[in-house]
Amino acid sequence: MWRMWLLFDARRALIGLFTFLMVLALLIHFILLSTARFNWLANPNPPGGGAQTSQIETPLRIG
Repeated sequence: MWRMWLLFDARRALIGLFTFLMVLALLIHFILLSTARFNWLANPNPPGGGAQTSQIETPLRIG
């Protein structure tokens, strides 16, 4: 493993790796933002997803 770092400069390899991962993360996020299902900016509360339900009170029958 140590011989691999003799071929590559560690600083340039890590900067390249982090740059690639950042571009990949941004690409994935923009792809998700372009879909209607996963766009969390245009419609933060999707219909039917987190709707609150009200309780219906029923009288208690004893006997």
